[in-house]
Amino acid sequence: MPPAVRFEQVTKTFGSVRALDGISLDIAEGETVALLGPNGAGKSTAIGIMLGLRRPDRGTAHTLGADPATAVRGGRIGAMLQTAALPPGVTVAELVDCVRGFYPRPLTLSDALSRADLTSLAARRVEALSGGQAQRVRFALAIAGDPELIFLDEPTSAMDVGARRAFWEGMRAQAAQGHTVLFATHHLDEADAIADRVVVMQKGRVIADGAPGTVKAAAGARTVRFTLQEGAGLPTLPGVAGSAVHGGQVILRTGDSDALVRALIQSGVPFRDLEVAGAGLEEAFVALTEEAS
Repeated sequence: MPPAVRFEQVTKTFGSVRALDGISLDIAEGETVALLGPNGAGKSTAIGIMLGLRRPDRGTAHTLGADPATAVRGGRIGAMLQTAALPPGVTVAELVDCVRGFYPRPLTLSDALSRADLTSLAARRVEALSGGQAQRVRFALAIAGDPELIFLDEPTSAMDVGARRAFWEGMRAQAAQGHTVLFATHHLDEADAIADRVVVMQKGRVIADGAPGTVKAAAGARTVRFTLQEGAGLPTLPGVAGSAVHGGQVILRTGDSDALVRALIQSGVPFRDLEVAGAGLEEAFVALTEEAS
């Protein structure tokens, strides 16, 4: 079977800005993939090409084995875009039911509402929704046609913790049924917990690609935490790639935790509660993008 998404040496420029710089990427059917990168990394441009909203200047792009625009017209793709406006004057149920009608084999209305946790809001007018509730409506619209491939752009923005948890439970159910899910997020804890695979972009290129554990290991960063005695100053230590100080709590990111701890002890500064741990996805993301810059 062809991959759900295939980019071969895709390049896209806007004036003097090269948004995508010869990207090659395959996403297999059934994968849940997090697309990460700082602002301006090229994520939105890549998703636009995958959805047929833009065409590459060079290279080829296929979605579900076809031209992206053809796959969209066939009802095989669903998208939840962060900036998509919702039309006022209709209820949640009316809007979702209307969008269902555009697809050849849609979910039932009750199923679409249930998966997006909107059953209790079905009769509410769209303009009366909170930001988090509006996001859930966008999700219902994305899955209304029961698409093979789902794109999610910052899907849990404006959602509280409970709503985020419920959303990802619904997303796991979609993935368990064989759907391919590609999402862009700034919540790196979500990417770490949800994604089978993480693709990190920087300046129009892919700089890391693999399972979350693989990407964290590739960053080669570790975190050293300790608490300084009150009144003690933080000494200059070798190999510190990033630091944060909250009161007396110190968090250092380093590629050589052994050398850093030895230097900390030799400095004679009074400290306690020393912890050394592998980098989380956030630390790995920072390390990778800083290195690429």
